[in-house]
Amino acid sequence: MMRPELTILMPCLNEARTLTGCIAKAQRFLEQYGISGEVLVADNGSTDGSIELATGLNARVIAVPVRGYGAALSAGIAAAKGEYVIMGDSDESYDFSALAPFVAKLREGYDLVMGNRYRGGISPGAMPP
Repeated sequence: MMRPELTILMPCLNEARTLTGCIAKAQRFLEQYGISGEVLVADNGSTDGSIELATGLNARVIAVPVRGYGAALSAGIAAAKGEYVIMGDSDESYDFSALAPFVAKLREGYDLVMGNRYRGGISPGAMPP
């Protein structure tokens, strides 16, 4: 089996309210652009049904017993199957349907590509409470 090109990694802790939308956007992105990939949720101990939602949407879920955002990211990167990894929070503060420019730069050979969700300011209601 060939290695997928892209892992879309979402660290998660009790994000049931927003996780479904994030996974759906990421999956649509992969399908729309014909990219072989996976959506990987690195769960940091959710108790709100996030794990069940993610597995129900065919995302791959790994349990990360060490608490903390950094631990979830590190474990997710280590578990990623993709040649490239793109990370975004699972609280809908990132648009997983807008990853094409990042993938293009990775394909060009860049080791690191970063986005800035704050460019131009933060619109009211853009960040979850």
